[in-house]
Amino acid sequence: MVERSDRAPLLDWEEAPSAEKPAATAAAHDKERLASPSNSRALGCAAPGFGWSAGPGGPRSVPDAGGAPPATSVTPPGTDCAPRPDTEEDGSDAAPEDVSLESRMVKWEEQDQIVSVFVVTFNTRSGNMLEWCLPRDMDLDGVEFKAIASGSHRVTTDFIYFRKGCYFGLACFANMAVESAIERGARMKSVGILSPSYTLLYRYMSFLEHQVRLQLQSPGHYSPLEAFYEDKRALLPPSGDSVVTACPANTWGASLNHSMHPEMKITHPAGCMSQFIRFFGEQIMVMWKLALLRRRILIFSPPPVGVVCYRVYCCCCLANISIPGVGVAVPEFRPFFYVNVADISALENELAYVACTTEKIFEEKKDLYDVYVDNQNVKTYREGLKPLLRLSAADKDKYRKLTEQRQMLLYSQEENGDCVSSEEDLFILFFLEQNNRIFQTLSEVAGSPDPTLTQESVRAMGLDPHGDRLFLLHLLEIYGYDTLLVSDQLCCS
Repeated sequence: MVERSDRAPLLDWEEAPSAEKPAATAAAHDKERLASPSNSRALGCAAPGFGWSAGPGGPRSVPDAGGAPPATSVTPPGTDCAPRPDTEEDGSDAAPEDVSLESRMVKWEEQDQIVSVFVVTFNTRSGNMLEWCLPRDMDLDGVEFKAIASGSHRVTTDFIYFRKGCYFGLACFANMAVESAIERGARMKSVGILSPSYTLLYRYMSFLEHQVRLQLQSPGHYSPLEAFYEDKRALLPPSGDSVVTACPANTWGASLNHSMHPEMKITHPAGCMSQFIRFFGEQIMVMWKLALLRRRILIFSPPPVGVVCYRVYCCCCLANISIPGVGVAVPEFRPFFYVNVADISALENELAYVACTTEKIFEEKKDLYDVYVDNQNVKTYREGLKPLLRLSAADKDKYRKLTEQRQMLLYSQEENGDCVSSEEDLFILFFLEQNNRIFQTLSEVAGSPDPTLTQESVRAMGLDPHGDRLFLLHLLEIYGYDTLLVSDQLCCS
């Protein structure tokens, strides 16, 4: 019998459950996990507001086409989900402030909150259909078109992150050839789960991949899924209607202090952020600016869609800011992941988002997005944003520095055996530090006797006084720095 744990692929749900670990052992395990500096498969990093964890159950390798859940999504303060019985506190009289940050962080990231498990199938007469689900009364209307993306018949396997109402979902799709005239030679199914948080969805990737293969080979065999749901189902508050896409602020500093510890990272064998930056090249600086300006970004790509979901995640990571209070008044930059025509009404009401689609018709819906990304082609129909698509001298300099830092890291790994640092940490910290530098400078200028942005202060942010003038004006407007004055010397080039 294989011992089950949150760090192992969940492939043995039909076996009898293993004995529970003693409390002392569990506590020691939690402490060891927080202290662990690296994980051979945990290559990305979640940041405040964006990202999800990853471990051995993460996604399989995909072609080197650029960076897939979720920005970090957790339960909001004041609406905490009820703890699972096996994670309830031991009744200690210690005040909340006496609980260590590490303990709070472990508790926050380990809650299993699976609210639904389902199987979707493709029927040659009716199209995509919901075949089976738990619980039976769960509203899953439309999930059949999210779990099997448009155009998926062209691929054999895929995985899809998506949003369904106030929940996030992960589904694994598979397409198997069969000798059946009724099924027209192909059987297509997808097995998925829903959660109010996508932070932990990565843990169940291997389980879902295994189950979709099982459903193709033995349709109707639902007992492992039933056992999985009973073991992992969420205990939600009565309302259960809140979605927050931000990690508690007090846990972000801890994640940095623990060398981007594995439980806060996204798994991708080839490196999610590394692929993302290689895919876009210098254009990554354009994506960075658009993300920081909270623009509505829609990414188009034909299937497979899993790798494009990773680009949604990575795009969100470009806008990370860890300075307290900055950005609280701007629209929340929310990942929608995969969207289809059924999501049009939802996107119409969003002020800032990143999403991906396989449906070309979205390109014609110009009122739904500010920026449309097709392959490496970044374009906009909004005249005020078009100048932002041009690289400034500072953009090129930042990209050169990023490339040099990556080369130094690779050299250190090869020569010194540095296994602690990773490209993912390097890339995400690079943009985090750049963003913090900008807003730290803005705060200092705003608090000075002469709140005027000069060429010197703009250079101190790492920006080009001429080439980045429009970007800076947009930034001041969006983030509410309306008390700052812009020197007349910052003229357009």
